[in-house]
Amino acid sequence: MAFHFQRRRLHYYHRFRFLLPLISAISGALLILFALLLVLAPSPSPLDVNHLHQPRHQHSSSSFNVGVDDDAIGVPVFRVPVRFFLFFSLFLRFVISSGFESNSVRYWLDLYASRLLLQNQSRGGRSDRDIWTSRNSKFYYGCSNATHKFPNVDEITPPNRYLAIATSGGLNQQRTGITDAVVAARILNASLVVPKLDQKSFWKDASNFSEIFDVDWFIYFLSKDVKIIKQLPRRGKGGKTWTPSTMRVPRKCSERCYQNRVLPVLLKRHAVQLNKFDYRLANKLSTDLQKLRCRVNYHALKFTDPIQNMAKKLVYRMRMRSKHYIALHLRYEPDMLAFSGCYYGGGDKERKELGAIRRRWKTLHISNPDKPRRHGRCPLTPEEVGLMLRALGYGSDVHIYVASGEVYGGEETLAPLKALFPNFYSKDTIATKEELEPFYSFSSRMAALDFIVCDESDVFVTNNNGNMAKILAGRRRYFGHKPTIRPNAKKLYRLFLSKENMTWGAFASSVRTYQRGFMGEPNEVRPGRGSFHENPHTPAYVKIRRPRSRGMWDQENMVRLLMKQEEMK
Repeated sequence: MAFHFQRRRLHYYHRFRFLLPLISAISGALLILFALLLVLAPSPSPLDVNHLHQPRHQHSSSSFNVGVDDDAIGVPVFRVPVRFFLFFSLFLRFVISSGFESNSVRYWLDLYASRLLLQNQSRGGRSDRDIWTSRNSKFYYGCSNATHKFPNVDEITPPNRYLAIATSGGLNQQRTGITDAVVAARILNASLVVPKLDQKSFWKDASNFSEIFDVDWFIYFLSKDVKIIKQLPRRGKGGKTWTPSTMRVPRKCSERCYQNRVLPVLLKRHAVQLNKFDYRLANKLSTDLQKLRCRVNYHALKFTDPIQNMAKKLVYRMRMRSKHYIALHLRYEPDMLAFSGCYYGGGDKERKELGAIRRRWKTLHISNPDKPRRHGRCPLTPEEVGLMLRALGYGSDVHIYVASGEVYGGEETLAPLKALFPNFYSKDTIATKEELEPFYSFSSRMAALDFIVCDESDVFVTNNNGNMAKILAGRRRYFGHKPTIRPNAKKLYRLFLSKENMTWGAFASSVRTYQRGFMGEPNEVRPGRGSFHENPHTPAYVKIRRPRSRGMWDQENMVRLLMKQEEMK
C-alpha cells in the first residue's frame, strides 16, 4: 500500500515538473510588466514621503494644501488599478510560497506597495464614485397619479363654498402655501380662488399669481382634483361679490383640524380667506392627498413663459461652457446672518454690524454666538462650501452657478470660493442688463430664474437648509434623485476648526465620511421625517425594478392638447 502511494506521488511530481518552465515564463513576463508599471508611475515628492512618516499632530498649517491631488493641478498621472495590484499581489504570494525567487519578488512587491500607497494619498479629495450621478436612482421615480378611490371634483364640490388664501414670505415659502392651499380646498370640498401672493413683506414684490405662474395651466391641470376660479363670484345675478370671512389656522393643521375649525365657518359664511398661509398643513395625510400635493408642486405649478424662456437661456449658456455644472444656493445675506445669531470671526466690526441688524427683532436674544455653530444651525461660509466641494472630488475646473442675494462682506467674502473654483458665474455675469431688465424690479421673478437654473443643474448645493433648498431637494428627489448636497454642518464645524492641524488628504477623507447621508442618494432620509416638501416619500414616491411609469407625463401632454383646443375655439 505504501509502495503504491509512493509511485503515485512520484507520478504527480514528474507531471508538475514539466509545468515549472511555463510557470517561470509567466512569472518572468509579469515581473517585466510589473517593472514597466513601476517606471511609468510618478515618483512621490519629498512632501508626500514626509506625510507618510510624520505623526498627524506634527503637521503644520502649510501641510493643508487644497488640491494636492495631481489631477486638480493638471499633471497627467498614470495610475494602476487597485484590483490589478491585489490580484498580482496574490499571484506573487503564491510564487513566493512555491520558492521561486522569493527575495527579489519580496523586494519588488514591497517597493510597489509603497509606491501605490503614496500615489493614493496624493489623490486628496478624489472619490471613486461618479460625482455627477446618484447610485440606484434608476430604480426610483415619482408617482403621483390618483388612485381609483379618489373621486372626481364634480362629485364632491357643492356650489357656493369658496376658499381664498393669502400666502406669506418669499417665492418658495409662498410655493408651499399654494401647494397646501389646493389640498386644503380638497379637504373642505370647496372651490379654490387663485391664491393671493404676499406683496407687503420684506421682499416687496408687487407681482400677482399670473405674473409668476402659468395660471391657465394651473387651473386646467388640477381640474379633476379641485375646482379653481380666478376670483370670487357674485351672489346670483347682479348681486354683490362674496365677502370672505378671514381667519388663520395653526401650523401643521391636520385634516380633522380643517374640518373642525374651518368647515363650520365655511358652511355658515360660504367664503373663507385663510391669512398668513405658510406651512399650515400637516406633514402626514392620507395617500391620495399626499399624491395631490405632488401633482400641485411638481406638475401644476409652472412658471410663466417669460421666466422660463430667460431661465432656459441661462441654463444653455452654462451648458455651453461645460458638460456639467454645480448650482450653489448661497444664503449669506447680512439680515440672514444677523437673525441666525452666528459669529464668523469678523471681530468687533462683525459684532457691531450684525448686532445693529439684529435689533429689528425685539424677541431675538443671542447669549452665546458659538452655540448655534456647534449645533449645526449656522450657514457655511463661502470658503467652507468651496473646501467641502473640493474634498468631495470636484476639481478647480468645475463650473459653478451661484444663486445668492447680497453677500455679507462682498467680494472679500467670495474671494476664497472664487480661488477654489475660478469658473464662477451668476445670472448677472452670463446675461446682459437688457435681458434681465424686465425682472430686476421683482425679487420673486429673479428668484424664479435662479430656481430653474438650480433645478436643471447636475449637482445642487446649499450652505443652509432654507425654503428654496428644501423645495429643490424634494423636487430633485421626485424627478430621479439628482445629486443634492446638504452640508452636515454639525460635524463639518469641528472639522473646519481643526483643518490646519491635518493634511489635505485626511481632511478630504473626513469630509466624505461626514457627508454620507447628505448627498441626495435614495433612502438617505427616513420616510416621514422632516417637511413633506423636502422629503416627498412613500406613498408618493416608489421604488421599482421595471420601466418608469409615464402616466403623469401623459396627463401633462393631454392637458396641453386640451388647452390648445380651447384656444382654437
